[in-house]
Amino acid sequence: MAVKDDVRCQIVDAAKKRFSHFGYAKTTMAEVATDCAMSPGNLYRFFPGKLDIAEAIATEDYQHHLDQLARLVSVSEKPARERLRDLFFQELRRTYNKLESDPRAYEIALIISRERPEYANWMLANERKILTRLIEDGQRRGEFAPGNADYTAEMLQSATMKFRYPQLWSKLSLPKLERELEGVLALVVDGLCTRLPCPDAA
Repeated sequence: MAVKDDVRCQIVDAAKKRFSHFGYAKTTMAEVATDCAMSPGNLYRFFPGKLDIAEAIATEDYQHHLDQLARLVSVSEKPARERLRDLFFQELRRTYNKLESDPRAYEIALIISRERPEYANWMLANERKILTRLIEDGQRRGEFAPGNADYTAEMLQSATMKFRYPQLWSKLSLPKLERELEGVLALVVDGLCTRLPCPDAA
């Protein structure tokens, strides 16, 4: 099993280099196989197609992102509303800067979103678990009104969808997107606190 995992990692690393240099569309499975010193037939034993390799690359990067979000949420000395803001701003800045600095990552994001819509749903579900924990913590602390935390997390995701992969939806600069996100979160957090006094409320 460890050997198989090592080979998969080798394939993913080789494909990353190829995609980064030549782009996803111009890379073939045969070229990746050559870079790994294996036959194309052997490569297909590990990945059914090029899109599966791209998904593996995206998943590896995404796991690091999830870990970072979990760390932000676990800073218990901060109020929940501040951690909520940190989470969404981290997500916006990370994806915006990654897609701006790496056009190849943008290409892969477009292809996966078009060809594997269920992948985006999987990502949202993972992030929603972290968001739900944060909302539940805010409810326990009396910062947020009682309610269905998972439903609230889902609606928060819906309200902020524009900021997940902003270049896919708009051509705004990062400062303009941050201004919009600040406004959206202010409205949303006020809504979360409607039945309880919000911290810092006049």
